[in-house]
Amino acid sequence: QVQLVESGGRSVQVGGSLRLSCAASGRADSTYAMGWFRQVQGKGREFVAAIDSTGRRTRDADSVKDRFTISRDNAKNTVYLRMTSLKPEDTAIYFCAVALTPFVPILDYEYDYWGQGTQVTVSS
Repeated sequence: QVQLVESGGRSVQVGGSLRLSCAASGRADSTYAMGWFRQVQGKGREFVAAIDSTGRRTRDADSVKDRFTISRDNAKNTVYLRMTSLKPEDTAIYFCAVALTPFVPILDYEYDYWGQGTQVTVSS
């Protein structure tokens, strides 16, 4: 079992920045991919970004490319999502997830464990 706890979500103005964190526990190693998804009420989960176990390979959604950056610190078992140039359409609950794979999945059903989410609200 892997437990995930997200933090860092809050209200911010358009053009602002945030850094989300997700701490993982329950495994002795960090040989898993991690990803961020987001969800708006009434819609399905949307892929945001993912990173492999080494931190060397990442994938981003087109909607956040050049604005969001995913990274991880395996010594802390933590993945981060640096969000810049925020837009109102970035408003959502952001979820962290773990996939027990050496690849970098972008589909939610490829992930094995999920956090509870953290709310990000972008207002003008």
